[in-house]
Amino acid sequence: MTRELADGTIEFRFYRPGVSQLCLAGDFNGWNTRSMPMIGEPNGWWVYRLRLAPGTYQFRYYGDGQWYTDYAAFGVERGPFGWNSVITVRAATRKAARRKADRTAA
Repeated sequence: MTRELADGTIEFRFYRPGVSQLCLAGDFNGWNTRSMPMIGEPNGWWVYRLRLAPGTYQFRYYGDGQWYTDYAAFGVERGPFGWNSVITVRAATRKAARRKADRTAA
């Protein structure tokens, strides 16, 4: 699943107990299966956070030689190699930008 945090960071969370390693790959990193290793939690969840410019992106997770689609993301689209997860990043709202400016000034 994915969600946008209050500071504009996008959090990717995926439940995959039993894999030894999981990486985030998508059109935002050239589908690189090694550049964004996720952090594993003891309960089987894997997490990665990053900032993305506003837009719509396709992504998947890659671990232990297999691709995984996140069906709990904002949607899925057919790609040339299977179903890709989709995330849409909105433009920052004025309220969020003001909160960030307030924190920077403090």
